[in-house]
Amino acid sequence: MRESSRGRKNLSIFICAHLFVLLLLISSPAQQKKPAGQDDPIKLHADLVVVSVTVTDSQGQYVHGLNQKDFHLIEDGSRQEIDSFSSEEAPFAAAILFDMSGSMEYKFGMVRGAAASFLEQIRENDQVAVYGFNNQVRQFQEFSDSRLITDYIWDTKAEDSTRLYDCMSEALDALAKREEKRRAILLISDGWDSSSRKASLDSVLKKAFAAGVIVYSVDLIDDDQMRGSGSHIQYLRRGRSEMKQMAEQTGGRYIHSPQGDKLEDSFSNIVEELRNQYTLSYYSTNDKRDGRWRKLGVAVSREGALVRSRKGYYAPKS
Repeated sequence: MRESSRGRKNLSIFICAHLFVLLLLISSPAQQKKPAGQDDPIKLHADLVVVSVTVTDSQGQYVHGLNQKDFHLIEDGSRQEIDSFSSEEAPFAAAILFDMSGSMEYKFGMVRGAAASFLEQIRENDQVAVYGFNNQVRQFQEFSDSRLITDYIWDTKAEDSTRLYDCMSEALDALAKREEKRRAILLISDGWDSSSRKASLDSVLKKAFAAGVIVYSVDLIDDDQMRGSGSHIQYLRRGRSEMKQMAEQTGGRYIHSPQGDKLEDSFSNIVEELRNQYTLSYYSTNDKRDGRWRKLGVAVSREGALVRSRKGYYAPKS
C-alpha cells in the first residue's frame, strides 16, 4: 500500500516537472511562432518632393490664376497625385554667390551694385545670404531680411583663383536647412571653376535637386574672349556650358550679360519670378530608396503656356 502510494507520488512529481519544462519551452521567445501572415514590421519612408514651377505665356508674362487641377505632374512616366499646392506670394530664401577672382577686377563694382539692388527689393519675410569666392569661400552675410549690403563686400578685392563649386556646396547646405519652400541661388561669374577642393558640378547638382534649389546663373564672360581654340578658350566654354546646365536642370534661368549691363534688370526679374511661382508637393508612388535619378515633367491645362521647373531629382538612398 505504501509502495503504491509512493509510486503515485513519484509519478506526479515526474509529470509536474515535465509540464514545467514544457511551459518554459512554449513561453521562450526563441520558440514562439508568429501568426500566419505576420512578418517583421516594414518601415515605410514618406519623402515629400517639392517642385517650384514658373508658368509664362508666349510674351514672357507670368500666368496667374491657375489651380491645382490645372497641373499635371509626371515622374518617370507615372502620374503623381499633388499633395499640396500654393500660388501665393510665399517668402523665399536666396543665396547670392559672386565671383571675386582676379578676372572680375573691372566688373566687381557692377556686381556689388546689382547685389545691393536685389536686396533693396526683398520683402520682410524673404531671407537672403551673400557669399563670395576666389581661392577662398566667404560668407559676407547670413540669411536675413536686411536690405543693406554689408560693408565687407565693398572692401573686398578681386584676386586669385575660382572655387565656384565649393562655394555653391556651402550655400546649398545652408539652403537645405531653411524652412522656406522656395529656394534659389544667384550665381555671378565670368569664368570656370579652377580650384574647388571638395565639390564638383555633379555633386552640387545633386544637392540642388535634393534641396529643391533653383539656380539662376549670370554669365559675365566676354564673347571676344571665346574666339580661338587655346586651352584658356576651352575652359571658358566649359564654364559657360556648366552655368547653362545648372540653370536648365534646376528650373532656373541662364542670363548672358558680358558687359554687366543686364545685371540690375536681371536681378529684379529674378525677385519677381520667385514671387510668381507655383509650388507643388507630392509623395512619390515609387517608394524605393535606391538613390537613382527620377525624371520629372510638369504640364498645365492652359493653351500656349510655357512651363519651367527642375528636370528631376535623385531618390533618397537607404
